[in-house]
Amino acid sequence: MTATLAFDVYGTLIDTAGVITVLKRLVGDRAAPLSQLWREKQLEYSFRRGLMQNYRDFPTCTAQALDYACTRLGVVLDGSDRELLLAGYRVLPAFPEVKPALTDLKAAGFRLFAFSNGCADDLQSLLAHADIGDCFEDVVSCDEIGSFKPNPAVYAHFLRRAGAHGGTSWLVSSNPFDVIGAISAGMNGAWVRRTPQAVFDPWEIQPTVTVTRLTELNPAIKKGAAA
Repeated sequence: MTATLAFDVYGTLIDTAGVITVLKRLVGDRAAPLSQLWREKQLEYSFRRGLMQNYRDFPTCTAQALDYACTRLGVVLDGSDRELLLAGYRVLPAFPEVKPALTDLKAAGFRLFAFSNGCADDLQSLLAHADIGDCFEDVVSCDEIGSFKPNPAVYAHFLRRAGAHGGTSWLVSSNPFDVIGAISAGMNGAWVRRTPQAVFDPWEIQPTVTVTRLTELNPAIKKGAAA
């Protein structure tokens, strides 16, 4: 049976650190800590809203996280600079190996989907800007059911939308919480460990396979599926 691959977008396909280029022009040497705190709060807000069942879409979480990070670090942005940064989140670059890896996986017969907390319109624009939109059969957004990863319901939603079975489906992500969530929901999980400093959560659930870049994914999945 053909394997279905669900690719997380932010941090897995798309380099969220790409926003630092804009940040450096606006805040100088505070760009790196602001970018890191912004991303951390973005995820935290999605987790908290998911647990509270108080849904707001991912762009709202992103904007509120930026406001928090600026306040915490004493950064003052005018309205136009704030909008410039938020718009920058829709034109981030893909990691260098992503397009050739996706092209090879598609040619090998895998079904490829983008699967993200982001809203569908933003994801379509982002993937098109990164020149990888044509690699995917479809884009599946958690916004469609009003929740966020790692809620089990969002992985079930993906399987329904893709017409796929958990046993032959793989969540591909650089985020350990996402991999754990997918495996808990009955899927396989491929962790993309892009740096040696990345640590997987020491839970009772471990990745089905671990790769350091997407070009390693095809043989890793074949080996993992055969295990």
